[in-house]
Amino acid sequence: LKTSASSRSSASTFDCSTETQSPRHGGESVAEVLRAHGVKFVFTLVGGHISPILVACEKLGIRIVDTRHEATAVFAADAVARLSGTVGVAAVTAGPGLTNTVTAVKNAQMAESPLLLIGGAAATLLQGRGALQDIDQMSLFKPLCKFCASVRTVREIVPTVRKALAIAQSGTPGPVFIEFPIDTLYPYHVVEKESAPKNTPKGLFGKIMAWYLQNHLSNLFAGAWETCDLSPLPVYIPHATEDEVQRCVELVSRAKKPVILLGSQATLPPTPADDVRKALESLGIPCFLGGMSRGMLGKNSPLHIRQNRRDALKEADLVLLAGTVCDFRLSYGRVLNRRSKIIAINRDRSQLLKNSDMFWKPTVAIQGDAGSFLLRLSKALKGHRCPEEWPRSLKEGEAIKEKANRAKADEKTERHLNPISVLHRVDELLAEDSIIVADGGDFVGSAAYIMRPRGPIRWLDPGAFGTLGVGGGFALGAKLCRPESEVSS
Repeated sequence: LKTSASSRSSASTFDCSTETQSPRHGGESVAEVLRAHGVKFVFTLVGGHISPILVACEKLGIRIVDTRHEATAVFAADAVARLSGTVGVAAVTAGPGLTNTVTAVKNAQMAESPLLLIGGAAATLLQGRGALQDIDQMSLFKPLCKFCASVRTVREIVPTVRKALAIAQSGTPGPVFIEFPIDTLYPYHVVEKESAPKNTPKGLFGKIMAWYLQNHLSNLFAGAWETCDLSPLPVYIPHATEDEVQRCVELVSRAKKPVILLGSQATLPPTPADDVRKALESLGIPCFLGGMSRGMLGKNSPLHIRQNRRDALKEADLVLLAGTVCDFRLSYGRVLNRRSKIIAINRDRSQLLKNSDMFWKPTVAIQGDAGSFLLRLSKALKGHRCPEEWPRSLKEGEAIKEKANRAKADEKTERHLNPISVLHRVDELLAEDSIIVADGGDFVGSAAYIMRPRGPIRWLDPGAFGTLGVGGGFALGAKLCRPESEVSS
């Protein structure tokens, strides 16, 4: 629809006489932005509210993957986000379709996964009037998402989706939500037909109602098909300053027993995981790997310490928390030695300083990207390596602990399988390109100490929320991202 600037501000001047039968619809705009941002998959449970988006995506070559529950669709999109470095996308219908995703969206928020949740909604004129599946969806998702928007006109679709995708990846990544009322997604002539009153009152009131509805419809589609930029907006990533890096260089260079605790943030774009691995190997500092960083150093690295973390932290004179948070997983910081120098780096300031006013205190706290920081630290410390006897002693302690774990695996059980034995056996059978999907409570905890991912970004677990039931969606997303890899769930 060709409109002037004045027509966009005044719907009464909008001329749609030549466009009432146009097959174009808002779903096409959504699909065009997703394709321009490199989105390859949209996970869904099909519903009428969002069908135009799904149809348009399929026409543009974006694969529509139907699931049997909306939470599974979001879990699959979460896996794609973690493994591909792009935004995972899930589209679900209004009302119960969206409420079914709440747990999965919260899991993505706590796992810091860039995710776009697309939701249908009742027509703009019918919201709050008791329409089918009409609830206050925005209030539901604002606490869970970095950004929430409700599209009110077709012309808003492209800028809103571009903005949401950029926000999902900026700073600390996380989920974003866009609500699409059904009348923003279907063609003009369909919306006009559906919005027309069945029994128009006669007289002045009927004329006013007809004028109001036409005015609303005109504004809904004004400027809808004007050419606009579809390309990705800049993504903001915080980085350590030169002074912060230099201060850390001085601390690391003086340390005799340093350790690195690597978290999932170390795997985030833009720094390739292989570059982070090379930086860690150059530093020569013993590493404990958590979350998505498991596998960062390969299967049998002399720097990867898997056991006795608490004991190592008691001995360490310097601890580098690279995207690792002092929450329940580190006993809220109580496992850290108060005499140790502590360097903490995290994109999220609240996570960076979690419990620091109670159980621990950072020597240097940096709000920045962990991966790029490790590269800069390694470059500045080129030629300097941690004393070899320190990682060797930790490896010796690890061997003793793993021997004890193996003894537990050999214990006979009267009725049920020995879970330690099962995990050891599965680990032995894993292919070199395997992606491990860990689902369950204690079982995930045990798997983290026994199973050995063969390379970077080959481990998926729920994350800090500890959600059960992620396995099916994660495995689906992983196999689509890495079709050549074996996926073990």
